[in-house]
Amino acid sequence: MNSNQSSQTIKNPKPPYEPKVKGPEMNDRDRVNDILALEKYLTDSFNISAREASHPSLHQDIMTVLNETHQCQYDMYQLMFRKGHYKLEAEDQNKLDQAYQQFSGYSSQFPYSQNGTLQ
Repeated sequence: MNSNQSSQTIKNPKPPYEPKVKGPEMNDRDRVNDILALEKYLTDSFNISAREASHPSLHQDIMTVLNETHQCQYDMYQLMFRKGHYKLEAEDQNKLDQAYQQFSGYSSQFPYSQNGTLQ
């Protein structure tokens, strides 16, 4: 971000019990981050499994587990955000509007119409 842009950081404070300097031992942040990494790995693996499942019942079971795993991953991210371990940068509304204008014309290239039917 250059100096003439304003930055709006969206974040929560870190817990007061968390040490200022990280030692070699695992803390709560490390544990949740480890779970988050595992959930991301699992969602990637279940995505592949769902794509390659040949039996309808197996595919449905994998999709159920995939959705649950995505929810767990999201919950871990939300927990880390609430605990102050993630921060977001708010984007300027003008930039969002420009990107929307730029890419909204691409919808005519999609194979499906707005109502979900093939064009």
